[in-house]
Amino acid sequence: MDNNDNEFKEIIGRHKDFIWHICSSYRMGAAWEVSDLFQEVLTMLWRYYPQFDGRSSERTWIYRVATNTLLSLKRKVINLQDTNASIPEQIDNNVNAECNDLMRLIEILEEKDYRIVKAHLDGFDYAEIAEMVGISVAAVSMRLSRAKRKLRKMYEYEK
Repeated sequence: MDNNDNEFKEIIGRHKDFIWHICSSYRMGAAWEVSDLFQEVLTMLWRYYPQFDGRSSERTWIYRVATNTLLSLKRKVINLQDTNASIPEQIDNNVNAECNDLMRLIEILEEKDYRIVKAHLDGFDYAEIAEMVGISVAAVSMRLSRAKRKLRKMYEYEK
């Protein structure tokens, strides 16, 4: 086992709970279990680890790889489903209904806005989100503000 293997294992060990959190926040319906998503993300992290140069934090790099992996899988799941089934079903009746409604609306946002809102909800600051998405901090602020307005209108329309 070489140093890269050990370094990778250490990074994963430090961030496995964070990776699990990211995987568990993506709804893929019955197609994927969280443990399967976790394994897919680990595979992609291992694949892209040689390209990780430390310019961003480990956490930011992990989030970027994980969300790209999960969004790619989500697109595949949606493409396999009926076009009428593109809005994910509520999966946990014990969760607060309004929170479930809001998460469903967030998932309907266009992909870039979805990624920005999810990263914001996951506790990343604007600079980290800007780095992950590849836009300026001002653009993150603007897109987040617009997404919030859009979500508010969508939510009010449904009620």
